[in-house]
Amino acid sequence: MKFLKNIKGRVLNVLFWSIISAAFIGPGTVTTATKAGADCGFQLLWTLGFATIACIVLQEASARATIYSGLNLGQAIKKHFSGTKMELPAIILVVGAIILGCAAYETGNILGSVEGVALMFPGLDKWVIVAVLGVMSAIVLAMKDIKIISNIMGAFVFLMGFTFIAVAILGKPSVGDIASGFVPSLPEVDGVSLLVLGLIGTTIVPYDIFLGSSVVQKETTIRDMRIGVTISVVIGGFISMAILVVGTEMSAEAQTEGFSYELLARTLETHIGQGAVYVFGIGLFAAGFTSAITSPLISALTAKSIFGKDDTNKNNDAAHKDMKKGRSFIAVAYAVLSIGLIFGFLQVEPVPAIIMAQAFNGLILPFVSIFLFTIINDEKIMGREHVNNLGSNIVMILVTWMTLVLGLVKAIRAFWSVELVQNICRHILGHSIPTSDEFFVLSAVLAILITAIVVFYITRKRRSSNIGNINFA
Repeated sequence: MKFLKNIKGRVLNVLFWSIISAAFIGPGTVTTATKAGADCGFQLLWTLGFATIACIVLQEASARATIYSGLNLGQAIKKHFSGTKMELPAIILVVGAIILGCAAYETGNILGSVEGVALMFPGLDKWVIVAVLGVMSAIVLAMKDIKIISNIMGAFVFLMGFTFIAVAILGKPSVGDIASGFVPSLPEVDGVSLLVLGLIGTTIVPYDIFLGSSVVQKETTIRDMRIGVTISVVIGGFISMAILVVGTEMSAEAQTEGFSYELLARTLETHIGQGAVYVFGIGLFAAGFTSAITSPLISALTAKSIFGKDDTNKNNDAAHKDMKKGRSFIAVAYAVLSIGLIFGFLQVEPVPAIIMAQAFNGLILPFVSIFLFTIINDEKIMGREHVNNLGSNIVMILVTWMTLVLGLVKAIRAFWSVELVQNICRHILGHSIPTSDEFFVLSAVLAILITAIVVFYITRKRRSSNIGNINFA
């Protein structure tokens, strides 16, 4: 009986933490991963493998900080910068970025979920689909216990995983081709560097890092957290890889027509059969619906954690029952949901909206990574014995650098869209807009400089606390 009880506990633990994979596997993942498969075949599977590992690192650090400090990530950031000149800018950046980011994602989540239903039922009015999704989402958000929401999202993750994996298997991909995709390489495809960063950005989502810290329960142990987070993120990464494999089915068509969900449906119907369209439709709906819940949820939890009352002294049951109370939670959660529904009723094109949300994600992610890096090296928050050690800091430096590259590429591309900059570039480089590889190199160099500054700042803080240099903790 004890063995069965332990197994049940492990399963429930994984199901609870599956809310993380439910959050990052949305229509953005479907769009980016299928496009990667269409443009590059199996050659970018290694990117998703790397992104999965990096996601585990950040999620584990965020949850670990919460377990040791009793503060979620939003509260920890507020405490770290309390009394400094950076306090107000940090709070504005966190709240504004997370809420705006979630609102942008919510639009893509609703539109993607609608497209999933529309693939299965082409004659159904999309207005009706949006309305039903809105009601379903509102009902789930109204539930009082975060555990119930997590378990619902976990169930949808397994449904989503089953459908995408089933479609991938129906395509009968070559095992050898799949294995070769995990060998790091950059295929000779225009814009491949940006596609690589897109796959990383759709796996490591800023608000997901806040979500992981907000749902930590007070009795959670480090061991259980690490098991739950690791299995959940690995399952999510595996599903993303299955989606990329599905995208390889539309390689030829995508080169001529460009990516769209309708084209993907036609391709699946031609190559696999009519049943695959329905299975894919269910998967796309599940991906959009789970993310449509988590976006309003984490934006509201983040706002409440920063502007709400401190509840760290409450017992576990009281804390979780009170987690979703308050006007700030209700106002933010339903405002974000409403934004997604409005664009859904306007029937905005889903793919451009999703791409826009991912671009915004790329700009936010570096700040979240830097904030998290500083917090897990802060003795006042983590405690002297729990600050990061040498190995953890090396991994965090690499992940921080990677997220900086992701954000800088998108920021620099926006900067280069200015006509004056293009004219200057034309005189220096001989062409107005740098190539994707030139964007990548410039961003990588700048990211090294910024990461070095962050490391210097953290090292000074640790020395002032008499807990040693960052590299020798």
